[in-house]
Amino acid sequence: MSRYSVRNVLLGLAAAAVLATSASAEDRHVKIINETNATIVHFYGSNAGSNSWEEDILGQDVLKPGASVNINFDDGSGYCLFDFKAEFSDGDTLVKKNIDVCKVGVFRYSLND
Repeated sequence: MSRYSVRNVLLGLAAAAVLATSASAEDRHVKIINETNATIVHFYGSNAGSNSWEEDILGQDVLKPGASVNINFDDGSGYCLFDFKAEFSDGDTLVKKNIDVCKVGVFRYSLND
């Protein structure tokens, strides 16, 4: 292998490492806003590759109409696509799939959903 080939391989590996690091360092913070008339009593966010909803992110808290909460969706998986599930005080459940938490800074539940 020539000196230039080795150099190119090393440069390629360094570039791949930088890209992998920057992808894993994506900001996964999303502000969830409740713009409905009902309180969100349970909220789940699981990466799109998961087969379960994990735990209720709100825990003992609720998200009243007009309120918001900031959630960090970084679960260590490197995923950017997440599925959201909101359960409301009126019995309605709303599931939204493939939300890109690396690009979306705000997600609204509205009366039009």
